[in-house]
Amino acid sequence: MAAPRSQNKIVRWIDHRLPVFTFMEHELNDYPTPRNLSYWWNFGSLSGIMLVIMIVTGIFLAMQYTPHVNYAFDSVERIMRDVNYGWLMRYLHMNGASFFFILVYIHLFRGLFYGSYKAPRELLWMLGVVILLLMMATAFMGYVLPWGQMSFWGATVITNLFSAIPGVGQDIVTWLWGGFAVDNPTLNRFYSLHYLLPFIIVAVVGLHLIALHQHGSGNPLGIDSKGPQDSIPFHPYYTVKDMFGLGVFLIVYAAFVFYMPNALGDPQNYVQANPLQTPPEIVPEWYFLPFYAMLRSVPDILFVQAKLAGVIAMFSSIFVLFFLPWLDTSRVRSAHFRPVYKWVFWLLLLDVIMLGWVGAHRPDLPAFHIFGHPITYISIGQIGTLYYFFHFLVLFPLIGWFERPLPLPTSIAATVMPKGGGPLAGAARPMEKH
Repeated sequence: MAAPRSQNKIVRWIDHRLPVFTFMEHELNDYPTPRNLSYWWNFGSLSGIMLVIMIVTGIFLAMQYTPHVNYAFDSVERIMRDVNYGWLMRYLHMNGASFFFILVYIHLFRGLFYGSYKAPRELLWMLGVVILLLMMATAFMGYVLPWGQMSFWGATVITNLFSAIPGVGQDIVTWLWGGFAVDNPTLNRFYSLHYLLPFIIVAVVGLHLIALHQHGSGNPLGIDSKGPQDSIPFHPYYTVKDMFGLGVFLIVYAAFVFYMPNALGDPQNYVQANPLQTPPEIVPEWYFLPFYAMLRSVPDILFVQAKLAGVIAMFSSIFVLFFLPWLDTSRVRSAHFRPVYKWVFWLLLLDVIMLGWVGAHRPDLPAFHIFGHPITYISIGQIGTLYYFFHFLVLFPLIGWFERPLPLPTSIAATVMPKGGGPLAGAARPMEKH
């Protein structure tokens, strides 16, 4: 690595002994990046910024929150009413969870479309799936902390799922609860883990970035850079692009925080938890709805009861993502050059949206009627769940074997610059004669 270009003596003195500025110069400034990245590549950096916002606001909220079943709900109300700008910290944190998942889900589906999981980026993809799992655990535990009706009953229902595991299931539930019901020990455990897990996420994000910089970013074409003409420095080209994307994102985020702060939440959670009164509907946050639909849709399978089969399907829907680098048998990364896979990708996206819609409704109610016969939400959920696994376990390998991809371009520069660019990318070109 080259020494930092700063003329500041203090910077050079520190860097000579601890080369942190050299590292930052190389990784954040000189880092060569494909010259054709689109705005779909903004969502990774936006997710990192959102993680920082969640940690900072969470630290402020932790200063005022009381993790006790008798005081938790009232402490949240005090944050909203009495603590200076407590309402802002809570609304930033509460809506931040939803926006964090929006960014990560878009980032994930972008990776699916452009083949970001393919060699040599398998570990990069798998670390991303680990981050998603940690986010889900953190979000679930955080949702319990306000100790509203949906917090209490959501914790009761989800933790009870582990009782379906033969032999040790009930012992696991008792261990999670810290007793024989969701009570104060449960709240304290969830509070501790909710505070700790974001810092573990930061560590995994660090590994994710190291893996990213090892082989560089992918690009919409799905081909590797073949020389200096295919790449440009990260700064200032993509820092400017990221700043523009951040500005647009913050406008939308602020619109929810200031004008629609409760649009993505459940009104039942503004009622204090009551173990003696079950809510009319127990529905998780929107970002868990597709998995909740799978949980409720799976019937008895041979000797496996529906409850255990649903738990297996719900967790398998995430774990199957770890194996995508080997399930996808195509040598072409980007869906732009895969005419069949491109359409199948959109089917998957529609399927996940449909499962989210199913998860928000009671499974026994009719969604619509066909020739006078009711089609229930659970029936639609079963079809959606079946297609989800069919997509990854059957279509992925089959399409890779039988699909005929379109010809790939010779280089990145050939598609974004006149006459394929040159060794001096960005240099002035002589005027052509007319």
